[in-house]
Amino acid sequence: MNNKYILTSLTRISDLDQKHFTLKELPKTQWNTGDYVVCKILDPGSSSLLLELPNGRMRGVIGGELIIGALGERFATLEATGTWRKVGDDLRMNVLTGAGLFGKLTSKSAFLPNMMELGYKGHVQRNGIKLNMQDFVTPALPIAFTTPVILFAGTSMSAGKTTSARIVAHLFKQAGYKVVGAKLTGAGRYKDILAIKDVGADAVFDFVDVGLPSSIYPKEGFQEKLQQLLSKIEHEHGDVAIIEIGASPLEPYNGDIAIQAIREQIKCIILAASDPYAVYGLMKAFERVPNVVTGIASNTLAGKEMVEKLCNVKTLNLIDASTTGELKEILQKTSGFKL
Repeated sequence: MNNKYILTSLTRISDLDQKHFTLKELPKTQWNTGDYVVCKILDPGSSSLLLELPNGRMRGVIGGELIIGALGERFATLEATGTWRKVGDDLRMNVLTGAGLFGKLTSKSAFLPNMMELGYKGHVQRNGIKLNMQDFVTPALPIAFTTPVILFAGTSMSAGKTTSARIVAHLFKQAGYKVVGAKLTGAGRYKDILAIKDVGADAVFDFVDVGLPSSIYPKEGFQEKLQQLLSKIEHEHGDVAIIEIGASPLEPYNGDIAIQAIREQIKCIILAASDPYAVYGLMKAFERVPNVVTGIASNTLAGKEMVEKLCNVKTLNLIDASTTGELKEILQKTSGFKL
């Protein structure tokens, strides 16, 4: 293993920790989404900022260290936005997610600390050819997606999707089913699908497995990548797929395309909401009524009653164990699985 570099979790599909590579500066006209690049940490930002390693663990940093990540884009409503396309002639950029998604910061929440600033050192290469995440994708034989889906969507990021998905995955594993977990859209972080793995999921996947640092990608190309990802899930022959749509389906992460691709297999929709009015807005935009609303909007009786009054949808705080019985009943009724 080459200890000269910090490898972030977007390199987890690669062999960069095992095989030799070289480094070469390339003009921006030759840069692309998913390119593996080496950057030097010019400013580590807040002391609270950490990098996610290929095994999912978090690591602190100091200025001057060299890190390997991938060029990409992020457009988070509550935290930060940025893209490699906005990198200037000074070749400075930022760590947009702890997973090693690199790009120029274009905006951030006032509540976020200063983000890591990087200096571009060059592209990772072998035999004179730059390496991209897509070079390390293991092809999957195309196959129709037929696995029953419990879908987790959100009105925004950080609304409670992953926590809710973890709870439901655990219920299916306790009942003896083979569970496959997946995150179809969002910005790369390994922790989200590891949370499903940690409660017993037999296999987990996300868009990183098909070579994308985030799902902000041209629609036609994303559709092709999505079909690869769904084929990988289907080849696991799971009884049920616990699938998360990262961020909100209305954000530019192609969540609408992902939902459409699995629409026929969706048995139950659990919506994690940041507030009651967001539930109403998402229902109107997609003309789809969730089976359960949970997340931040369900934390108090006030939020729960407001959702049920506005939207006439069952609202459960899934982290409250007293709701488990009712959750099981809903899952059994919608999916046909005995829990």
